[in-house]
Amino acid sequence: MRVREILRSKGDTVYQISPSASLADVVDRLVKFNCGSLLVAEGDTIIGIITERDILRASAAHRTHLDQFSVRDHMTRDLVTGHPDDEVSSVMGLMTRHRIRHLPIMDQGRLAGLISIGDVVKSQFDALAVENHYLKTYIQS
Repeated sequence: MRVREILRSKGDTVYQISPSASLADVVDRLVKFNCGSLLVAEGDTIIGIITERDILRASAAHRTHLDQFSVRDHMTRDLVTGHPDDEVSSVMGLMTRHRIRHLPIMDQGRLAGLISIGDVVKSQFDALAVENHYLKTYIQS
């Protein structure tokens, strides 16, 4: 199975935020959209990602109001990305090696979507369930 199939089933909606926004704004959007990360963009250019983990680190380090700090100062700049034609199993390894839970998917320099480790696990589970069904049917026939 390829990443393209995950994007096809989950859609290509990706939530973004400006680097000048506050960390309080990030929290508001994460809660509003019930997601774990936002891509940081300047216009059409993706420059980073900010995650729940980044918010926790900032909160632990500063112990003050999140509206006093900008996304720019706490985002991850070195993005690890995938491609729609990547195998789900290789993406799972990539995410595990880099210890990340959210992976932007780029196609020809453009954002194609964003997948989470939950999306990857679900796709693997669904594939195994189908395989299990066919094996049981084969055995019983």
